[in-house]
Amino acid sequence: MATKPPAGKPIKTLKRPDLVAQEIKRLITEKNLSPGDRLPREVELQAQFGVSKGTIREALKSLEVQGLVTISTGPSGGGTIAEVPLDRTLQFLQNYLFFQDVTIDNIYAVRQFLEPELAAGAVPHLTDADFEALEHSIACCDPHSSSEDLLSQRREDVNFHDILAAANPNPFLRFTCELINEMLRQLIVYGNRTPKSEHRRFGETNAQFHREIVQAARARDAALVRDLMARHMLDAASSVKRMKGRIQGRLILDAETLRGPRAAPVRGRP
Repeated sequence: MATKPPAGKPIKTLKRPDLVAQEIKRLITEKNLSPGDRLPREVELQAQFGVSKGTIREALKSLEVQGLVTISTGPSGGGTIAEVPLDRTLQFLQNYLFFQDVTIDNIYAVRQFLEPELAAGAVPHLTDADFEALEHSIACCDPHSSSEDLLSQRREDVNFHDILAAANPNPFLRFTCELINEMLRQLIVYGNRTPKSEHRRFGETNAQFHREIVQAARARDAALVRDLMARHMLDAASSVKRMKGRIQGRLILDAETLRGPRAAPVRGRP
């Protein structure tokens, strides 16, 4: 099963379960399997790759950790193709970023480029249900009407952007923005001495920008939505810095990826 590495490349010997996991990935690709499709039974995989039951199970476990399959036990058990969850992807990325010096400036420099295009691209695809969810999000993060605590209000600010992301048909742009949103939701902290008045000011400004964005989106004015979101991102970057916001240098735990669902409505992916 092993292949000869190209000349001049260092030799890396893979364990047999890792080789089998690679072959199962190739099988998924060649058969064009989608989330919900079943892999061949363990005994069939054993026969196909000429390996033991233990090797197959180790290979499937490796793919499960990557989020590519779910495994069920019993006579009819085996592997089922899964859509890799965003939370799991964030964990893998955060494992890398844990050893990097990621700052609020870094994140907002990217958001200032991506969020205006994300929002503008979502405009033609927003449904009545989306607008209802956006309005609900505004009510939850507006200090004048919300009964939520300050931290929940800040997280609801991010949920607004998740709803727009879910409506954008560009999967790569959507994924990138959702990933950044999840980092903000899980990892951003503010200075302990930040007065509540600053949080209130930030919330009021965010809610106003969100109202104007929704109004422009209802009018299907993508250009205005793009302009409003660009100004919103500039203001948010300034506000977060003023509030001593920073990204925690920590690893995200599995338990934190099992929290309740976010506000973005469920919709089919293109």
